[in-house]
Order: sequence, then C-alpha cells, then structure tokens
Amino acid sequence: MSTINTRSLARLTMAPAVSLLLIWMIVPLAMTIWFSFQNYNLLDPTNIGFSGLLNYKFIYSDPAFFESIWNTLLIVGGVLFITVVGGIAIALLLDQPMWGQGIVRILIISPFFVMPPVAALVWKNMIMHPSYGVLADISRGLGLQPIDWFAQYPLLSITMIVAWQWLPFATLILLTALQSLDGEQKEAAEMDGADFVNRFIYLTLPHLARSIAVVILIQTIFLLGVYAEILVTTNGGPGYSSTNLPFLIYRTALLGYDVGGASAGGVIAVIFANIIALFLMRAVGKNLDK
Repeated sequence: MSTINTRSLARLTMAPAVSLLLIWMIVPLAMTIWFSFQNYNLLDPTNIGFSGLLNYKFIYSDPAFFESIWNTLLIVGGVLFITVVGGIAIALLLDQPMWGQGIVRILIISPFFVMPPVAALVWKNMIMHPSYGVLADISRGLGLQPIDWFAQYPLLSITMIVAWQWLPFATLILLTALQSLDGEQKEAAEMDGADFVNRFIYLTLPHLARSIAVVILIQTIFLLGVYAEILVTTNGGPGYSSTNLPFLIYRTALLGYDVGGASAGGVIAVIFANIIALFLMRAVGKNLDK
C-alpha cells in the first residue's frame, strides 16, 4: 500500500512540470497546424478563412522547395563529416601529453560558445571577405586570385562556418570517450606489434562507435534548424543556392507575409525532421545495443 501511495505522490509531484512541458510543446505545434490550413496574410489579417491544402500546394510548388530540402541535407551531411572526422583527429591529438594541455583544450572548445550570428559575421568580414579577409590575404601571398566564397561557393561557406561552431562539441564528446579507453588494452596492442593505424582501426574506432553515434544524433537535431548563418552571410542566395528549409519558411513568413504558407512549411519541416530522427534513433539504438 505504501508503495502505491509513494508512486501516486511521485506522479502528482511531477504533474505540473509535465503539464507545463506538454503545453509548451503542443500549443505552438497545434497553432502551426491550424494556421497551415488557413488563408492568413499579415498584410490583411482580417481576411482569414479555411484554405484546405492550398498552403501545402503553394509550398510544394515553390521553385526553392526541393532545392531547400537538398541544401538542408547537404549542410547536415557536410557538417557531420567535418565534425566527426575532425573531432576524432583533434581528440587523438589532445589525448597526447603536451605542454599547456589545459589551455589548448579551452581554446579548442571556445568556438562552441560563440553565438551563430557573431560567428557568421566574423567569418564573413574577417576571414572570407574577398578584399580584406584572411583567406584573401593568403591567396594573394601565394600569387593566387582571391575567392569570393559567398558568391562562388555559398553552401560550402555556410557548411564551414557551422562546422567550425560544432567541431568543439564533437571533439569534447570524443575526447571524453577516448580517455575512457583502457590503457592496458593499448599497451597490450603495442606489445603485440600493432602500429598506430591498426590500433586505431581495431581498438580506438570501435571504442568510439557509441560516442560517434551520439554526436551524429545530437548534431543532426540542431543542424536541421540552421538559419542565422544563412541570414547573416548569403541571405539564401545567390538565387536559391544556399536556401535551406528553415530559411525558406522565414522567407515565406516575414518576406512574403504569408503566415499560412509558412505554417505549412513548418509542418513539413517537422515531419521531415522526425523522419530523419527516426532513422537516426534506430541506427543509434542498434549501435548502443552492441
């Protein structure tokens, strides 16, 4: 009887927090779904009426729709590749004894705490600017023509900026996992004559598999919503070459004043994100079960 009362009391204690969380999640989603079926334009907020699936048809027929989905996948895939490969490499370096190791780790992690708009402005005006950016100075020093990154390679530029921000996160997770590797196993592998490459392939990499899966899952959830870097640097251009799904929704809502169309895009984005999350959760679950 006491066990039942304890469980009931625990559920009663958790009820306010759970209810607040549900309201916080369900109310915005319900409003988004509602407006996605409404003809609602900010230029004429009094003219509201049921539009059926017209908003979804409007988003689907937008010339930037399929390109925005493809760009979203390219950004996510590119950032994951750079952060996972780079994170493993940096984690291996930081795992070695060196002078000033603590300071180096702080410097490596620091980009993760820079706000996305600030990071984008720094890269746009100080690093990638075709006239006075760092990369332009290096190109001229090598006798090469400076590259206008945001005009010639807009999607690659955004991917590099976002990867720079998320690389410390991947490095931190992978370094923590790397430090949990049993030292006796490494010593035994060295005594058996295994070189660095074999130790990495057959010992280190399998040990990091779970951490890599977690990094991919967490980063993907956030990378599907990349927006500030695009707004600050390319504004979705040239054309639609750097427009992803979140930026397409922003453009529809605040530049086209079409709340109904933007809400339909938001619903599509939620479905798209959940499909990707479902596949990733299954992949991560299989990896964690090993």
